[in-house]
Amino acid sequence: MAAPDPRVGRLKRRPEFLAVAGTRRKHVAPGLILQVRRHDERQRPAPGEPPIRLGLTASRKVGNAVVRNRARRRLREAARQILTAHAAPGHDFVLVARAATAERPWTELVGDLTAALKRLGLWRDASKSEVPKSEANGGPNAVTPNGGTGNGSGGGEAGA
Repeated sequence: MAAPDPRVGRLKRRPEFLAVAGTRRKHVAPGLILQVRRHDERQRPAPGEPPIRLGLTASRKVGNAVVRNRARRRLREAARQILTAHAAPGHDFVLVARAATAERPWTELVGDLTAALKRLGLWRDASKSEVPKSEANGGPNAVTPNGGTGNGSGGGEAGA
């Protein structure tokens, strides 16, 4: 088994997961749900810890223990490939497994995570030092060019 990536920390305690879910900033895709929370004064990594933290969860709705563990392993690997290179630092991420996670084709699962980061404005190009769209537009509640808010709670097709 590979060692955990030193650039991504872990969310371990229930209050950390609840804080991320409490922001209600998420993207729903067929293979996963991505929930995001920007670090603030109350909950942030200690100095010297990674600027990105990740939590994984799979409920019993996903399947039995074998299926849930497989779903979490797949989400962990997708996060290792995508979040370490492309996620904006200074955020906590929670990946929630769905019923299709364990059987979804790998390229589509990675595509779901990529699309979620882009939709939430947290994608950054690995080759450039780019400011995330939500920060460039004045924060998570700034109005986006399509008229919605940058926090994912705005109009229409926001993956509900």
